Amino acid sequence: MTLGVVGLGLIGGSFAKAYHKAGHTVLAADIDRSILDFARLSGAVDDVLTRENVSECDLTLICLYPRAAIEYMEETAPYFGAHTVVIDCCGIKRGVVDAGMALAKEHGFTYLGGHPMAGRQYSGFKYAADDLFHNAPMVIVPPDHNDIELLGRVKALLAPAGFKHISVTTAADHDEKIAFTSQLAHVVSNAYIKSPTALMHRGFSAGSYKDMTRVAWLNPGMWAEL
Repeated sequence: MTLGVVGLGLIGGSFAKAYHKAGHTVLAADIDRSILDFARLSGAVDDVLTRENVSECDLTLICLYPRAAIEYMEETAPYFGAHTVVIDCCGIKRGVVDAGMALAKEHGFTYLGGHPMAGRQYSGFKYAADDLFHNAPMVIVPPDHNDIELLGRVKALLAPAGFKHISVTTAADHDEKIAFTSQLAHVVSNAYIKSPTALMHRGFSAGSYKDMTRVAWLNPGMWAEL
């Protein structure tokens, strides 16, 4: 299998490492050339993903912020071709999925919305791990929930990541559920640690405080969009 990865942060880097470890060819693109070069030197990436070779990929994963993911799809839509399956990995689906579905229909490629339910409070390729997705859920938003052939194909393409199960849903349902299970948790954690009384509690905190505030350490640029 040939995997294309767009964006070598925590999520994209972990996909690259997982697929490469499983013996697959990994092509990648990143706005930061130094990260791309490091990923190639470390063995996680075989070559650069370009417009010229993206159509050779069996699966292309877009691991960017929502606006950047839409922009990448708009720029690359004419080059995906009919062979590759394109899945974005953004933390929100409405907007991104609308754009992806419209572009797929116009240019004749296969697109699904996606959200790997795994992560860490730290971001960047250096924190990526080949086992990040092991036993984690993967959420997908297909163009047709009744297309069993496509769903089976996607399940096989995602197998090297090690997901425990794949959930199929709509963009609206995804965003409603994620608002509760993820985004609200980040808002509460940030509010908790930024309380005016937080510094008064030094020496009076243990595991509960640590667990409650872990996700307050976040990527502000990404979470502002989400």
